[in-house]
Amino acid sequence: MQLVSVNIGKARAVPVKSGQTGIFKLPAENPVRVTRNGLLGDTVCDTENHGGVDQAVYVYGTPDYAWWSRTLGKEMHPGTFGENLTVSELESTVLQIGDRLQVGTVTLEVTAPRIPCVTLGVRMEDPTFVKRFRQAERPGVYCRVIDEGHVGVGDVVTLHPYAGETLSALEMFRNFFRPQLDEATLRRHLAAPIAVRDRVEKEAELEKLIQARETSHP
Repeated sequence: MQLVSVNIGKARAVPVKSGQTGIFKLPAENPVRVTRNGLLGDTVCDTENHGGVDQAVYVYGTPDYAWWSRTLGKEMHPGTFGENLTVSELESTVLQIGDRLQVGTVTLEVTAPRIPCVTLGVRMEDPTFVKRFRQAERPGVYCRVIDEGHVGVGDVVTLHPYAGETLSALEMFRNFFRPQLDEATLRRHLAAPIAVRDRVEKEAELEKLIQARETSHP
């Protein structure tokens, strides 16, 4: 695999809750520094739901872009979905939470799939696109930065599978839309190196289930 585009964006006003977004990203001409908080020069506006050390870098693959190009009947360019790194031969469906991507000198660890929000619909100028993105099940992945460094077009990208208990990014994506997760599924999430934001939510859900079970079976 190879890094085909490094994308960064500045804040832009949009008619959404936060009022601004950094989803409109353009390819960088030169190598970019990657820190534990993300790419230097890149902007994250909705920090309540995006960004942070566990969702510092968003990665999307060219096979998924090719699928979208065929589906939408137009060429989709790197950065369109707001990803920081566009990687050749990388498909969302093969990635597991905890998998690591070595990109040049930078090491990334997969923590979560991208969950579509209204901002994506604004970016695509299509209010139905959030639903289409969900149905397509090609979410791309968020990553934490294990080793900082610089990334540039042409860098070799190597996938190192996670060896511990985990779940796929696609399963995690599907589970997000389920109304309630059972105890076994919650424990599978918590056994994996998921993002802290999601871990807090899943721990609270698990505690609620345990308390409900104990109350009904004293």
